Amino acid sequence: MAEETIWRGTSSQIKNLGCFILCGLFCWLIVPIFIALSRYLQTKNHVFELTSERLKITEGVFNKVTETLELYRVKDIEVLQPFFSRMFGVENIKVNTSDLSSPVVLLEAIPKTVALADKMRNQVEAVRMQKNVREIDLE
Repeated sequence: MAEETIWRGTSSQIKNLGCFILCGLFCWLIVPIFIALSRYLQTKNHVFELTSERLKITEGVFNKVTETLELYRVKDIEVLQPFFSRMFGVENIKVNTSDLSSPVVLLEAIPKTVALADKMRNQVEAVRMQKNVREIDLE
């Protein structure tokens, strides 16, 4: 079965609002303009892609790095909604995994309208059923 993309997107630029305001106030120094541009490009080029089998996170402006997380390794999905984020309709999604290289994955400033946490949970369950994988915690 071919892997299909369920959702692909980036974080909202709202997470850089404080930096943008500060850089706007001090734009007469010229350097803050480059700082704001850098933050904008970093956020714009931090791409999340949820497929039917994996979560892919690509980041980097000039050098791209792609990290993949097999969905059957997801242990828990936590939705964090700080007050400031709720005002702008975004949420942070914290994914706890059994992957050794990335035990915690944080997806920041994802629009609520996407309902990414629910989509991810449904895909995790589907992949576990398809691959017949069970999560066992040993202490």
